[in-house]
Amino acid sequence: MTPTGYFTKGAALAAMLAGGAASAQEIRFMCYSDGNECEAAGEIIERFEAENDGVSVVIDKVPYKAILENLPVQLAAGTGPDMAKVTDLGGLSKYYLDLAPHVDRAYWEESFGPILDWYRKGPDDDGIYGLHSQLTITGPFINRTLFDQAEVEVPGPDATWDDWAEATRKVAEATETPFAMAIDRSGHRIAGPAISYGAKLFGEDGTPTLVDEGFTTFAQKFVDWNKDGTMAPDVWGAAGGTTYQDAAQEFINGELVFYYSGSWNVQRMDSSIGDAFDWEVVGSPCGPAACTGMPGGAGIVGFEQTQHPEIVAKLIDFLAEKENYADLTAKSLNIPAHAAVAAEGVTYEGASEQAAAALNAFAAQVPTVSPIAFAYQGYKNNRAMFNISLARVSQAIVGELTVEEAMARAKDDLAQALAESGE
Repeated sequence: MTPTGYFTKGAALAAMLAGGAASAQEIRFMCYSDGNECEAAGEIIERFEAENDGVSVVIDKVPYKAILENLPVQLAAGTGPDMAKVTDLGGLSKYYLDLAPHVDRAYWEESFGPILDWYRKGPDDDGIYGLHSQLTITGPFINRTLFDQAEVEVPGPDATWDDWAEATRKVAEATETPFAMAIDRSGHRIAGPAISYGAKLFGEDGTPTLVDEGFTTFAQKFVDWNKDGTMAPDVWGAAGGTTYQDAAQEFINGELVFYYSGSWNVQRMDSSIGDAFDWEVVGSPCGPAACTGMPGGAGIVGFEQTQHPEIVAKLIDFLAEKENYADLTAKSLNIPAHAAVAAEGVTYEGASEQAAAALNAFAAQVPTVSPIAFAYQGYKNNRAMFNISLARVSQAIVGELTVEEAMARAKDDLAQALAESGE
């Protein structure tokens, strides 16, 4: 294994020299990691290489920003990798390699069910395109030590967003903690709270609408919290456009009482916080319509432009095998999307008691996710909707627009995006 990740061409070359008959097939896998997902996948891929003479898999580990910004450009230019770990599941679907001709369809449908739809081009598409390697759910992390120090009771499972805002402000004031609350600067991250306040996002005929009374109500509340200091101001106010910004470091540093992010950060919290303070995961706060987070996550896909479609499909199918998938989930500290693995439960390797409890708390929220949230995550143009809500709500937060003006602009943005996409 090389210092950078990963795999060299040496194995393939050795196989060629030793066996003569083996033909070298180098597969490039673009991978980003919230924790150790690329390394965990790499261990399983080494087993695949050992079983497939002449195959060499090079894992190119990149920042998440490269997956969001660079990969689409490469695919459009025909210069992308053979496969990648992606999060814009529907948005990149036109580039995917259909695995169906190379895998056991019944196994995939039984194992991954409706999540397969997230990768498809539309309701008439029945292809199999991606292995959902990292099921995620959004929700809050809290600094339990600060609550205890402030002698403020942690709100219960039916607590509203207002309840949490009031409680965290009390904790921050009593403990002289800089920030009460923060939500990642992401259109995906505010979708769950908006749905909780009644946002429908789609009309009765399925046409995307984004802005309605429920969405506007939460947008106004969120803007107000950013302006009155309840929310950490720099998370949404210091960046522009559709730039992603999280508040993980502020939480890790003990500067934040309540951090609304998601299950992908459990490993980071576990390794970075250590015994500095006690932290835990709580259920998504409630609005008048729901108490929901957003599902999501990442998947491993192959691309049509690969010169080795059969081996790419075979590799992804290998990662999807029950034992391999369970191994990947246990090592990377993720919630399983594989039905059988989820039913049997996962023994997380090296996870602390806090991390294991946090993962179980996130997993327990999956059944409570609103159907609207599942539909939104599966919508092929959701990235455009996420970016519109992010950009326009940000403008309202920094005072460039009123909330009313921001919502009007968001409606216009959506109409233009749908026209450009042909919907």
